[in-house]
Amino acid sequence: MPEIISQDTIIGNTLSAWQVKEFEQHDRTRRWYIVIGLLGVLLFWYGAKSGNFLFSLIIMLFGIILYLQANQKPQPVDVAVCELGLIVGSRFYPWKELKEFYIIYKPPEVKTVFFQPESMYQPKIYLDLAHVDPVALRNVLLEYLEENLEEDAEPASTRFARNWQIH
Repeated sequence: MPEIISQDTIIGNTLSAWQVKEFEQHDRTRRWYIVIGLLGVLLFWYGAKSGNFLFSLIIMLFGIILYLQANQKPQPVDVAVCELGLIVGSRFYPWKELKEFYIIYKPPEVKTVFFQPESMYQPKIYLDLAHVDPVALRNVLLEYLEENLEEDAEPASTRFARNWQIH
């Protein structure tokens, strides 16, 4: 589990640092809202008609989250690679809690570093590289983590969310 950074947290020297947005802010068209709205209404109706009220509730919550996110500006999040671990915002991930990393660099669409936690119950950590040199970052990370060379594309869920502009 990552720990919340306090003044007592020992992190070592900072080797690389940058800022990312909390989430991607998309310029969604009116057509996008109509298509997603109709899809949401149809899925909600299907769930209610088939008696699957939990599904309908999930669709409704998804719509509320999309609405709230569309009306909120993304906050900047500080990221730092340190001698003893990774800092993302106010959370510190010691190297022993991270299994491996891989970088997908296909500008201008995808410039992301992914970290796989040791625990299978924690989600992957993915961070936009912004203007960070991926080769320099890779060289720093190789001192602390294994690189997964088999991964050559972003996960399907991330690609889906990016293409449908929902994250």
